[in-house]
Amino acid sequence: MSVSNIGMMDGAYFVGRNEILAWINTTLQLGLAKVEEAASGAVACQLMDAAHPGAVPMHKVNFDAKNEYDMIQNYKVLQDVFNKLKITKHIEVNKLIKGRPLDNLEFMQWMKRYCDSVNGGFMTSYNASERRESSKGGKDTNRRTSGTSQAPAKSASTTHKAQPPSHAAKRANGHASNAPQRCAKPPPAYDAQMTELKLLVDSAEKERDFYFSKLRDVEILCQSPEVEHLPIVKAIQKILYASEDDPSTVAEAQAEMVAQQNQMQQQPMLSPILEASEAPSITPKDSSEESLRQEAAAAHKRKSISDLEEFEMGSSSRMRLSDVSDVQLCGSPLMSFT
Repeated sequence: MSVSNIGMMDGAYFVGRNEILAWINTTLQLGLAKVEEAASGAVACQLMDAAHPGAVPMHKVNFDAKNEYDMIQNYKVLQDVFNKLKITKHIEVNKLIKGRPLDNLEFMQWMKRYCDSVNGGFMTSYNASERRESSKGGKDTNRRTSGTSQAPAKSASTTHKAQPPSHAAKRANGHASNAPQRCAKPPPAYDAQMTELKLLVDSAEKERDFYFSKLRDVEILCQSPEVEHLPIVKAIQKILYASEDDPSTVAEAQAEMVAQQNQMQQQPMLSPILEASEAPSITPKDSSEESLRQEAAAAHKRKSISDLEEFEMGSSSRMRLSDVSDVQLCGSPLMSFT
């Protein structure tokens, strides 16, 4: 399976926060205390440079990125590297730049899984401090990292060299110095608990957003004209728009749905007379066309009648002529004279 498409149940996403921080600090010679300190994108860019030396233009990476614009520029550099190496991993920039621990932890977990898959994760010859020198803010980052790493060694050497005046004074000074330290800085256990609580809050927010998007999809579907008149859709809308968490809302919506279904089933069938009465009415334009057709039919009928009358008149005249020709048969004096 490609590293770019590993699922959320992969073992890479079960690596702890402390292990991720230790891996980043060891690989890049940094001193990160929180995983969200990698939200600027500069750490991810240098991790890709460690996995593929020379593939990342480190002079474009900004380790002093504080605002969203500078952070987005770093992620653009990272996306260009992904495209060059044909890595199809989607970078959720809008979530990462907000500095939420859970989102940045998941992305760093993926980065560790990817870097471990390249050459078995062996990057011993990579000089992170030297590569960071060409980046914006890289020198300051190296200075801060070297300062924090040398501070414990210096403090330890000074305590060995200093000679306390007496055992009683040492005990008194120890009690006096320890009291304000306990008040000023909380124990490390509290920091771990606060980080875990932040992760829980981020996880709850993501789950809330997921289910809210599902409810929004259901609401849009219920508002479509094809189904909004259905009883079950009205029942769903009643439950969605309930202002109080009342268990009786579901029962009321179900009762209304059943009542509407029964009402639709009990509607009487329309009689043929009612169906005829509900026939579409004739418009004035249709009535004028019908009257013209009727007048044309009447004119045709009158013409047929007149033609028939003329035919009858002609036939009667012929009959009279035939009567004249038959005069001799009747003993007419004129015929006998000839």
